[in-house]
Amino acid sequence: MLNRISLRQMEYFVATAKHGSIAAASTQIHISSPSISAAIAHIETELGAQLFVRHPSKGIGLTPVGTLVLQHCEDMLGRSSRLYEIASDSSDVIQGTLRVGSFQSLTAMIAPEVIFGFSRAFKKVDVHMVEGDQEVLMHKLHALEIDLAITYDLHLSDDIQFESLATMPPYVLVSEVHPLAQQKVVSFEELAPEPYVLLDMPMSRDYFASLFEQAGVTPNIAARSQSTEAVRSLVANGVGYALFNVRPKSNQSLDGKRMVRIRLAGTHRPMLLGLATYKPMRQSRLTRIFMERCRAYISDQYIPGMSAPSFFDPRIAAP
Repeated sequence: MLNRISLRQMEYFVATAKHGSIAAASTQIHISSPSISAAIAHIETELGAQLFVRHPSKGIGLTPVGTLVLQHCEDMLGRSSRLYEIASDSSDVIQGTLRVGSFQSLTAMIAPEVIFGFSRAFKKVDVHMVEGDQEVLMHKLHALEIDLAITYDLHLSDDIQFESLATMPPYVLVSEVHPLAQQKVVSFEELAPEPYVLLDMPMSRDYFASLFEQAGVTPNIAARSQSTEAVRSLVANGVGYALFNVRPKSNQSLDGKRMVRIRLAGTHRPMLLGLATYKPMRQSRLTRIFMERCRAYISDQYIPGMSAPSFFDPRIAAP
């Protein structure tokens, strides 16, 4: 169950059951109602059972199956909480500094809940976050300047241990008025003549280039930037299309223009999102406990701040 239903989704379900409505749960836990609805729908789909009965005038109530699921979810969440309590009983775990590397295009989504949520759970832990592209993060792992990195499986040397947590397939991002915006699927042959906005980050650019090479086409690069938001803004303003793996919930650029996502035809190597550590460096208990948090909070079904594939219409981002 834990492999397909995240602890965060369980928390949303429990909050809704306790507060009697999705709206009330949203107010209490400061999570949007659509996110809570999506979590509940995912659990119901995974279990093949209805958890709530919707009453037009009385809100929602648990079904008999929902009551049993609530008990098990509360038990699992309690055991998860005790994991941190066990760690907090050991002073060598909760004291000191944890140095976490974060792939820069992931930071806005991953950092608040996963990285700094950890520091809120352990008040005596001093969390230092280091942002960078893959080249920077790998250098800092080798130089023992960070304890681990939340990153992709890009150009990993033999002395780097990588644990995959989530699969990130590539997709096409276009302006809502782009000629291809109405298509559900697009091929590289169709993309080849169109202007392309490249996310020009070290190692990431090689990954995107490999997708074009595999398809046997050459991209028509019209612009490039190392900034994810700059690329999104260029796309939203009609400069060209872009390829991405990260799935922000917002379908707007920083200047408020809207975009749509389109699936790529065929099969393409995804990026794997996970944890990178330096093999010769012995992991502290603090590092291992933080890695457990990452395993609980990041999966194919749930990544903080991102649209989940199971609820993700490639052409329409979540609100």
